[in-house]
Amino acid sequence: MTPDLMEEGARRLSRTMAPEQGKTESGGREAGFSRIAVPGEVDVTHGRILYLEDVHRSFDGFKAINGLSLDIAPGELRCIIGPNGAGKTTMMDIITGKTRPDKGTVFFGSTIDLLRHNEPEIAQLGIGRKFQKPTVFEQLTVFENLELALKTDKRVKPSMLHRLDSAQSDRLAEILHTIHLADSVRRMSGNLSHGQKQWLEIGMLLMQDPKLLLLDEPVAGMTDEETARTAELFLTLKGKHSLMVVEHDMSFIRTISEIVTVLCDGAVLAQGTLDEVQADERVIEVYLGR
Repeated sequence: MTPDLMEEGARRLSRTMAPEQGKTESGGREAGFSRIAVPGEVDVTHGRILYLEDVHRSFDGFKAINGLSLDIAPGELRCIIGPNGAGKTTMMDIITGKTRPDKGTVFFGSTIDLLRHNEPEIAQLGIGRKFQKPTVFEQLTVFENLELALKTDKRVKPSMLHRLDSAQSDRLAEILHTIHLADSVRRMSGNLSHGQKQWLEIGMLLMQDPKLLLLDEPVAGMTDEETARTAELFLTLKGKHSLMVVEHDMSFIRTISEIVTVLCDGAVLAQGTLDEVQADERVIEVYLGR
C-alpha cells in the first residue's frame, strides 16, 4: 500500500470511532494505529480491510476492469452500483480469487496479498461471497444447512462423529435469530420463500465468521417486506463485519448506504453519498438516465 493511502485510512477510521473507543494508553492519539497486528488476524491498523489499486483485467481484448482503485474500511457497508458490464462481478471474482487480474494490487488488510492465494484459501482467510441466486441444500432443514456451514474438520470421519458443543449451539441460535429464521429451524430449505433462502445462505456465510462479505444483488426477486427485513439484517451486520453490496434497487441502497461507489467501464466513475452520486452528471448520463 502507498503510505499516503494508509495514513488517510487511519485518519478516516479515527474520525468514525466514538471518543471512548479511541482512548489508548497514549491518550487516544493516532499512534494507536501503529500497534503490532495480532498474528492470525487481518491487519487493519491502517484503517483498511480491503484495498485495490490500479487493477486491470481484459477478456479477449475487452477491458472488464480498467485501472480500478478502491478501498473499504473495517466495519463499513459499501454499496456498489453501475450499469451492466461496468465490471462489478469481475471485481468480486478478482477479490475472491476466481479470476486473476492482468496487473494491479489487491490486499486484505495491510499484509495479505490476495493475489498469492486461491479461492479456498481466500475463503479461509475470512472473505465470504454470496451470489445473486441463493444456493442452499434444499433437501436439508434450515438447522442442518447452518450446521454444515460450521468451521469444522470436513473430512468424512470427523464429520460423522461431530456433535455441537455449547458454544457452537449458541452461535447457531444467534445466527438463526439474526437471519429471521428462528421460527423455521426445522423447515426443509426447499420449502422456504426466495427471500428466506437468501437469508439462509447469508446465515451459512456468517457461520464461517467472515470479516468481509461480498453480496451480489441480495434483494433481487424479494417482496417489499423481505427487502425491508434484509435492510435491517445488513444494518445489524454493519460494524461487526465489512460488507460490499452490489445492488440496483435504489430504495434499498438509500436505506442502508453511507458511501456509494459507481463503477463504469471497469473503473470508479463517482463516489459519495447516494444523493451526491445521483446528482453527478456523469452518473446520470451512463446509468441513472434523465
